[in-house]
Parts: sequence; structure tokens; C-alpha cells
Amino acid sequence: MKDISEILTEILEKAFEKAGYDPSFSRVGISNRPDLCEYQCNGAMAAAKQYHKAPLAIAEDVAAQVKQAAGSAEVIGDIAVAPPGFININVSPEYLASHLTAISAEPALGVKQIGKGKKYIFDYGGPNVAKPLHIGHLRSAIIGEALKRIYRFCGYEVIGDVHLGDWGLQMGLIIEETRRRMPDLCYFDSDYSDQYPSEAPFTISDLEEIYPTASARSKEDAEFAAAAHEATAKLQYGEPGYRALFEHIIRISVADLKKNYANLDVDFDLWKGESDVQKYIPDMIDRLIDDGFAHESEGALVIDVAQPGDAKELPPCLIRKSDGASLYATTDLATLLERERDYSPDGIVYIVDKRQGMHFQQVFRAAKKSGIAREDTLLYFLGFGTMNGKDGKPFKTREGGVMRLEQLIADINEAVYERIMESSPYTDPDEARKNAALIGLAAIKYGDLSNQPTKDYIFDLERFVSFEGNTGPYILYTIVRINSILKKYAADGGSPAERILPAGSASEKTLQLLLSRMSEALEGACTEYAPNRVCQYIYEISNAFNSFYHETKILAEADENKKTGYIALLKLTERVLSQCINLLGFEAPERM
Repeated sequence: MKDISEILTEILEKAFEKAGYDPSFSRVGISNRPDLCEYQCNGAMAAAKQYHKAPLAIAEDVAAQVKQAAGSAEVIGDIAVAPPGFININVSPEYLASHLTAISAEPALGVKQIGKGKKYIFDYGGPNVAKPLHIGHLRSAIIGEALKRIYRFCGYEVIGDVHLGDWGLQMGLIIEETRRRMPDLCYFDSDYSDQYPSEAPFTISDLEEIYPTASARSKEDAEFAAAAHEATAKLQYGEPGYRALFEHIIRISVADLKKNYANLDVDFDLWKGESDVQKYIPDMIDRLIDDGFAHESEGALVIDVAQPGDAKELPPCLIRKSDGASLYATTDLATLLERERDYSPDGIVYIVDKRQGMHFQQVFRAAKKSGIAREDTLLYFLGFGTMNGKDGKPFKTREGGVMRLEQLIADINEAVYERIMESSPYTDPDEARKNAALIGLAAIKYGDLSNQPTKDYIFDLERFVSFEGNTGPYILYTIVRINSILKKYAADGGSPAERILPAGSASEKTLQLLLSRMSEALEGACTEYAPNRVCQYIYEISNAFNSFYHETKILAEADENKKTGYIALLKLTERVLSQCINLLGFEAPERM
């Protein structure tokens, strides 16, 4: 479905052409001065350079053609020209109402399917196995999940991949520490030939203690460190007992990760990791050498990725160390190889800490240079900023350690629960706990997503859980308020409300205009990889609705036709808000 900007652009295309100007100057956009007009065309300024004519005169010529054009009055309420050459447009209230009624009849609410026929892979999450999720994993999960949902709603086929950190020395450390503690396990018996046990010799809690212990020991005990390296090598060369232990580690870790991601309402289509692409690496490296893309440098194997015109020197992409070990770049190139073979995507988007920017620039260039990735495959790195405490430093626990994600969620839910019980002391505690979980998740996600992904931001618990201002709970409160009105209308036997009426007040028209712009908001979120565009959009809708609500007697309206028009408008407002928060990854409770 065309949005209003497109419809107005088509009208002005004809007007520019009839006035003797190139119709390419006719693009209409949402006005950045809503106090002056609703939509705006700035093409006369650009046309002035080509036609050597005053932009104001060009704008007046075009506006005159619009006023004379048959049918334009159905869409345009009024059109005016302002110096130095702006064409200011307000939409007809009647047309806007009919446009919204048509949007209401569509399951996708008029959102254009800009991604139809395109396949994208979103690489987000990136947790290490055998380690608990901590707040460092929060932004990747929240931003990636939101973008995945937004892209899908806009018609893209999207595959979400968690990309586990499940290879390398950390596995050797865990295996060697397990061997020291339980040397008699069959996994360490080279003569063992029976089937290995289906039950693991450790739990997720054990693993979360084993790894940091082993890591600390390796820094102090050279003999242990050497043994861990040897265990890593044995695993990578396929030692049966070590492979069986590795499978236990993966199975237990993934089950725990799925549970914790579910608490964030985050899920992945693929649970692949670095270990899944090890089989591609030997042949890949041989080809890179044979085809002349990789060469030795100080004993290591590298691919030169610097290009003329680089603002800063870009070091070569290191794909094999002098001791023969692979690196993250090796694994990432092999992962690209697998994704191209299995999915042939149009684009792959990585949602990773922005400090990894150089690494991905090297990998992307190496992949394109060597043909691992097709030239027309989009490889995009969305580097996110840091979540900081009020002191401006990376968020920590009171003790100064890295906070576990489940603890952060628990703290926010408790803060919301306390606020609910303070404001409504007679609320059923079980209902309050259930609502606190929904509101808490909205507070976390909206608090993060309302910021530009690339920017650092301050995690302010008190502000995030507030029911006022630009917060998740405020958006939820607006939805709950609308649903309360709709339920009361239905309980009172209200008539079916399907047609939205022309706005009768400024606040009503502001709300209607915003509801007509959902497609533009989501398209902007896609093209800019910016879920904050959706947050800003629903915040503006919530403000507009609450202004309309406070100025309008909705259920007390005596004119039944006008009342049903209000209800139809509320239904659309609730649908737009609820759909948008679903795309951001949270939902509203029934009551607040």
C-alpha cells in the first residue's frame, strides 16, 4: 500500500511536469516543521540551479498546477508556498480518514513489503558456551532480535544465527580441569571402546565454576596451561573421549542459553557455532594459498586487505598463526563460506560490539577479495555501543564484577513489582509479579532500543521503570488505557466501529497523521538498522493519543456516529502500538 508521501509525490510529479520542470524534483516528505505544515517538497530549490530561475517562482508554478489538477483536492487540503521555495502541504481530513480506514483493513497495517524476495542472515548473540550470559550479551540480543522481527514484518526472509563461541582454548581448559578433578572418567581412557555415557559428568552450574577456575589456574600454572593446549589440540584432531565431552558441554550449555534467552523473548533459527565450520578450514586455506590470496608473513598466513584511499592503515587479515593455529578471522571466513553455500543470502548483518569494527572490516574485505562471499552479497557490521552505569563507566555489580543477565532481569522485575505494590497496595501479589515481568522486560528493551545502536548509553534503572516519559512502561500504560476503553465500549453494547471519520480537532488529526506513517517508520528502521526509529514513532503516537484522550469525551460522546469513529481510531491506535512493541520484543499486560 502506498504511503501518503508517495501519493503526494505522484501528484507533484505531474505538477512539475505540467509546469515545465523535471518531475524528479517532486519528492515529498514529512515536514520537519509540523507547526507550518504536514508534508513538504523542497525540490524547487534544487530545480532553481538547473533552470536558473528563482526557487520561489518555480514553487508557485508547481503549486498553481496542483490547484488546477483534477482530483488533487481529494488528497490535498491546502497547498502553500513559503520562501525561499518550500511547497507546504496539508492533507485533506476526509482523505486521511479514508486512508486510515483502508490501513485498518490490512493485516500488515499498510506496511510496504520492501524486503520481498530478499534473504538476510542476522548474526547476533555470540555467547560462549559453558559461561553464563552477562550484561555484555544484552545489547546484541535485544538489537538483533528487534531488527530480525522488523525485517520480517517488512517482507524479508530472515535467518537468525546465535553463532556460539564453542571452539578453541576454552574447551581445552574445561576438559583438562575436568580430567584433574575426575581422572578416572572413561573419556580420558585411551583404551575405552564402549559407548560413552549419555549423561554428562557435570551440570551447567559445574561448568560455570570449572571454566573460570581453569582459566585462572592456566595463568599461574605453566604445566596446566600446556596440558590445556594439548587437550584443545586433541579435541580438534578428533580424540573420541574429548569429542564426547565436548558434545556434553554443548548440549548442556545450549539448553541453559535457550532458557535464558527465552526470558528475554529472544530466539534463534540456527544454533551454530565456530565448531560447525572447522571442517571447511583446511580446504579453504589451501585454496586461498593456491589462488594467491594468502601469503606468509613472519611465519603467519595473511591476506592483504588494505585498499588505495583508506583513511587509516588497515593491517592484513591474519588467518593462521605461525604455530599453525586458526583465529577468529579464520572461523568467520569459514562461516561466511558455509552461509554462502547453504543459504546464498542477499545480505548478512553482524550485531557485535563496535570495538570489533576493524576485525570485521578485515574479514569482509578478505571474503570479497577471495570470492568467499559474492560481490553482490551485503556484509554489514552494526557495531553497538556500551551500556554504562550512572558514573559513565561500563555497568558493573555493586561489588565491581560483571553482572549476570538473569540478575539484571531479576533486579528490574523487583523494582517494577515494588512500584506496582506502592501505587496499588491491594493488587494480588501473583498478578503483580506476572505484570512486573512483562513491564520489566519492556523497561529493559525499550531503555536500550530507544538509543541509537552505535551510541553508548547510561543504564538508569529508576528512569527505565518510570511510568512517565519516554519509557517502555509509559508505552504499555498507553496500550492498557486504550484497551480499557475498548473493553468498556464493548461491555456497554457498543456498535461495530470500522470506519474512521475525518478529524474534528488538531489533536485527533495529529494522531491520525502519525498512524498513517507506520510504513515509513519501519522502512527507516530497516534502511538505517535503527530500532530506535520505531521507539520514537510509538512514543510520538502515545503522546498524541494521550493528548487526544484528555481533550475528547470518547465514551461520553452523545453523537453515536462520532463515537464509533473514535472507537475505530482507538482500535487502529492499539493495533499499531501492539504490533510495534511486538517487533521490539515485548508485550503489554492486561492491566497496570
